[in-house]
Amino acid sequence: MKSAIVTGSGAGIGESISKKLSENGYRVGMLDLNEDNVVNASKKIENSTPLFGDVTKEDSISRAFEKFGETPDLLVNNAGLVLFNPLEEHSIADFSKSLNINLLGSFITSRILSEGMIKRGSGSIINMSSINGINPGPGTGAYPAAKAGIISMTQQMAIEWGKFGLRINCISPGFIDAGMSKPIYADPKVRKLRGGAVPSGRLGEADDIANAVLFLDSENASYVNGHNLVVDGGVSNSVIAQLPRE
Repeated sequence: MKSAIVTGSGAGIGESISKKLSENGYRVGMLDLNEDNVVNASKKIENSTPLFGDVTKEDSISRAFEKFGETPDLLVNNAGLVLFNPLEEHSIADFSKSLNINLLGSFITSRILSEGMIKRGSGSIINMSSINGINPGPGTGAYPAAKAGIISMTQQMAIEWGKFGLRINCISPGFIDAGMSKPIYADPKVRKLRGGAVPSGRLGEADDIANAVLFLDSENASYVNGHNLVVDGGVSNSVIAQLPRE
């Protein structure tokens, strides 16, 4: 049985990724800072273990991984947050918090688990970026910078750790009706506007991201390393299509 650890899996996209992996034969460690959320989520998912940890704290994550009991075949760095406000109102503390959770947190978890993966000679790490890391959106503070950093960090990990048998890739979700974006799309007007701007004609779902994770960890992606898989229905490539012609 393959095994995986998914961070930020107490709800939203992380929970959906954990469920998809479980359904496909993985033993899953579901790690989250919110103990109640991850315990409740884990109860609904077979072959899953709730893990509690703060991705910004090395000791906390080491203890959580020890509880899992093995070096997993797959690590999905899904934990993250966005603090909405314009840069002129974004405090240094907010900027630092966003970088620490989104970017540093992904490095800490990867760095800890990579030791066992390198010793074993195999392993897959999937980092979660965003189309904001490619095309920054206004009012999102440090989030675009952090997600751009994840893309670059993914490439560096692949270059340095590929020789040890590891594959490191990342996913850049677009307009996904789940997780942190769920409250935004609760507004029917926003749903219509955002969904209508996507070439595929709809908002994305958590399962769209979970399916991408499953692909990147599969044998079908055995020669994919250091890649940023954009899962956005084509919206990040549709700038010209959105401009008026008259």
